[in-house]
Amino acid sequence: MRAAVLHENNVIKVENVDALPLKPEEVRIEMRAAGIYGSDIHKMQTVWKYKLPAIIGHEFAGEVLEIGAGVENVAVGDRVVGIPFVPCKSCHYCQQGDYSLCDDYIMQGTHFYGAFAEEVVLLADQVLPIGNMDFEDAAMLEPLAVAMHGVIGIDPELGDTVVIFGCGTIGLLTIQCLFAAGVGKVIAVDINDDKLQEAKALGATWSINPLKEDLEEKVFEYTAGLGADIAFECAGSPITQEQCLLVTKKKGKVAYQGIAYKDVTLKEKAFENIFRRELTLKGFWNSYTAPFPGREWFAGIELVNQGRIKLKDLVSHRYTIEETAEAFKMVTLGKESYNKVLIVRKK
Repeated sequence: MRAAVLHENNVIKVENVDALPLKPEEVRIEMRAAGIYGSDIHKMQTVWKYKLPAIIGHEFAGEVLEIGAGVENVAVGDRVVGIPFVPCKSCHYCQQGDYSLCDDYIMQGTHFYGAFAEEVVLLADQVLPIGNMDFEDAAMLEPLAVAMHGVIGIDPELGDTVVIFGCGTIGLLTIQCLFAAGVGKVIAVDINDDKLQEAKALGATWSINPLKEDLEEKVFEYTAGLGADIAFECAGSPITQEQCLLVTKKKGKVAYQGIAYKDVTLKEKAFENIFRRELTLKGFWNSYTAPFPGREWFAGIELVNQGRIKLKDLVSHRYTIEETAEAFKMVTLGKESYNKVLIVRKK
């Protein structure tokens, strides 16, 4: 089969790879759409700590081609989304249903063959049916579940005003999840005006570009001098990770979803706000709870099928498997604006 193989940092080659043999508990899936995730970019640019060569990619959907002898829950021809996270199911955290915190998980695209290939092999209990959902929509169910995990975990109240820091894919999905949860108003914050326009198109009440406006002044103006009920950090920037603490109201909540790629140093005022305003800070990692893969996945599928959350509208670029290296070159060079980038296969 054809696959995009990572040989070393920033070196991806599309080549023929032997298809994996199928074990009794596994299914073989024809990949129809797979997303490039931020962690894919970071890992391949810095230090890839896993075995090389590797086929990366962990957000995908496709059609079942073959099932193992012991598989009963999936049939050939089923349209499915892949669950890339495989928990050990025996550690302390798995035993209490906190699968995202598993001590010994493995992940598709890092520990075993990923989705940037013509075919993908997964355990049968690592797929969910999608019915007639478009494959491109389904390929984005994994990042949607990440956004949903944070929204469910922070537990917004009806009518809340929420500030979203970072309007990339996770930020834009979080906005949609928040409105589905009943929040009243959303303030979108980003330094990219194109992304702010996307946030507004999805219903954001206000948008702020901190390079052009005073962030704190505008947030307090929009919230009658109180500050936001909730701040969501989706950018993974030390700047925004601190700014969340400056714009949240007393007794408010701060949700951290963006990965910290360097030390985060807080100014005195930001740190003091944690206790002077009695803020609640919560972090959210991945998207897996009980019953596996979790409410986040099932709720996401339902909301997409109801038309209440739009996924494919966030796709800015599409490439074929043969163009995977070109796709990664585009996102790593950063010379053009992009949102969700998909590797797609058409029949």
